[in-house]
Amino acid sequence: MPTASKKVINAWCLYDWANSAYNLVITSTIFPAYYEHISGDKNPDTTADKVSFLGREYVNTALYNYALAFAFLVVAIISPILSSIADYRGNKKSFMNFFLTMGSLACAALFFFDQNTITFGIICMVIACIGYWSSLVYYNSFLPEIAAPEDRDRVSARGFSYGYIGSVILQVICLIFVMKPDLFNIPEGSNLPFQLSFLLVGVWWWAFAQVPLRRLPKSTPAGTDLQKNILTNGYHELRKVWQQLTHIPIMKRYLVAFFFYNMGVQTVMLAAALYGKSELQIPDSNLIIAILLIQLIAIPGAIAVSRLSERIGNLKALMVCIVTWIGICYAGYIIPAKGITEFYILAATVGFVMGGIQSVSRSTYAKLMPETKDTASFFSFFDVTEKIAIVIGMFSFGFMNEFTGSQRSSVLALMVYFIIGLILILYTITADKQHKVT
Repeated sequence: MPTASKKVINAWCLYDWANSAYNLVITSTIFPAYYEHISGDKNPDTTADKVSFLGREYVNTALYNYALAFAFLVVAIISPILSSIADYRGNKKSFMNFFLTMGSLACAALFFFDQNTITFGIICMVIACIGYWSSLVYYNSFLPEIAAPEDRDRVSARGFSYGYIGSVILQVICLIFVMKPDLFNIPEGSNLPFQLSFLLVGVWWWAFAQVPLRRLPKSTPAGTDLQKNILTNGYHELRKVWQQLTHIPIMKRYLVAFFFYNMGVQTVMLAAALYGKSELQIPDSNLIIAILLIQLIAIPGAIAVSRLSERIGNLKALMVCIVTWIGICYAGYIIPAKGITEFYILAATVGFVMGGIQSVSRSTYAKLMPETKDTASFFSFFDVTEKIAIVIGMFSFGFMNEFTGSQRSSVLALMVYFIIGLILILYTITADKQHKVT
């Protein structure tokens, strides 16, 4: 199949520009810092700050991790049902529109989140997370429909690059609110700059997403009759995908490896800001600069890893990334509290491999996929694999935090996931005789 026009490719990439504002502002920088600030007791002698949620007390950082784990569990459960319907009816854009609208509205609703509405804020955070990740199921499934196999690495990397650029632009705008509130006659110490940032994320995400919704091609229906009950057909489709995977050993091995190393990647990305804030005691301004550094370095990192994969193969490029992630986990474990310089170096390293491993992971899966109209079902399988890994990673991170009273042991535990993933990638390479993606 030929690659789609530049106009369509750029429209697809623009959704990364739109939704990455959520990933940076809500997941990585301003929201975690704001959450830790309003949920803490401001007592430096307290080993763990507690908050009440639905009648139970939690360590505030552990509750954050548990809430995200729950959100990913919901995504893993519902995406097979919805992607199956989207494949059969050819209306992936409608589902993508529903979830991005839901997520953007939840971000905007965080405008009303403060220390008196912890439960409301956690619920909005969960809904935004579900909207963001569910929309990505459909967004990712457009990749094999608009890009020829030889162009998928390049197009995938371009999408991530758009995302990093767009999110940094909005992040800078939000930082002006947060760090210079006097420019807008906002009193020092007010929650309003943070709340305005959350509102802006919702508007930015929804507004820019309208371009890909208009320009992406309409999907071809994979069928006219559902063979199973509409609520169970998605899982039936996943079983069909699994049955096809039994005849593609490299793809099956790759998915198992992806399950483990992505468990580490996503947990680090989701928990890094709170780890830096509460465990390493990095000041808010330095923490936000470090996260911005990650985003800026991620752009050349994604391009560099993409080019590396062209030279040595996708799987070997992933091995290089995983080895780097193992070193990152160890460095994160031994980094001293208030070690700002060390934290910057660690952030730069994370940024370089973060975009690369995500981009190459997505394009590797697209390359290994057989020719099929059921692209949403295949990417739903990929998505469910990813989300279950995140559920386990986030839950184990939160559990280790509550059990040991320290997030350092949680970071060290993540290193085990990367080591298992590295071993399984080596095992995958032995099956790569036909696809030549090593």
